[in-house]
Amino acid sequence: MGVLMEVRGLRLYYSTRKGVVKAVDNVSFQLMEGETLAVVGESGCGKSSMAKAIIRLLPRNVHTYDGSIIFEGRDIMKLDEETFRREVRWRKISMVFQGAMNSLNPVLKVGFQVGEPLMIYDGLSKEEAIARARKMLRMVGIHEAFADRYPFELSGGMKQRAVIAMALITNPRLVILDEPTSALDVITQANIMNMLKRVRDEYGLSYIFITHDIALSSELADKVAVMYAGQIVEVADAEIFYREPSHPYAQKLMASVPTLRTDKKLEFIPGAPPSLLEPPPGCRFHPRCPYAMDICRREEPPVIDLGGGHKVKCWLYAKR
Repeated sequence: MGVLMEVRGLRLYYSTRKGVVKAVDNVSFQLMEGETLAVVGESGCGKSSMAKAIIRLLPRNVHTYDGSIIFEGRDIMKLDEETFRREVRWRKISMVFQGAMNSLNPVLKVGFQVGEPLMIYDGLSKEEAIARARKMLRMVGIHEAFADRYPFELSGGMKQRAVIAMALITNPRLVILDEPTSALDVITQANIMNMLKRVRDEYGLSYIFITHDIALSSELADKVAVMYAGQIVEVADAEIFYREPSHPYAQKLMASVPTLRTDKKLEFIPGAPPSLLEPPPGCRFHPRCPYAMDICRREEPPVIDLGGGHKVKCWLYAKR
């Protein structure tokens, strides 16, 4: 497998009345072809902002937006907005947004909404696009008759599948999944996850799977990135991460997840996530870290390569 995308030093800051919010601050990672990267972390840590920075769906109050995103060997950050819209967004990189109902127009039929990207990007007629949409709906597990229905006539799980069909209709290389099952019951979650696995294998897709549900992320992940306060603090292969996370924050996250086959005492992370308006100096996790040292409070830790693609941003490993 080759490298599909490499993100280097990505930053996305927002201007607010209270100051500048450093939502994504110097984020770097690699994504291989056909690989699923699970991005985990507490709410408000910058996961969704990172996704919007990659697909360049930015609000009006952007203060800083820079870095490089090398996708298929080309730095797509250097493309102007029209070229990016025409050649990358939804053609090469698509996204499933959190909250399926908010992604669907209540007054347009589902088949039209799924097929609309084909009319915009490929110039297909309405009839051709809707015919392709019917096939895509079947592929994600919805009967094609629902192409003629409105969103309110679909269940929650069916709406989510329809939104996934919208993301897949242009045959992209990368699909960003932002909490795709957060509002669904457990059985529907499992069905959606099985469908995502099948689609990934059939189409050779790469996923960025954003979630705060660590147990759910293990269903899809080949690699895991842990995000805290706008930064990625650990990246590791899934087999390594779920067995032995390295960063103290990642260890606490894993210790908070109950297991079926082992009897363990569940832990919690003391305190609250820091404000991204004024992040703590040094390591951003040090106010909540049980292993914090003086240097953690003064200097930002380097990214330490532990081997095998396992990287951690922590002074504990620098000292070793």
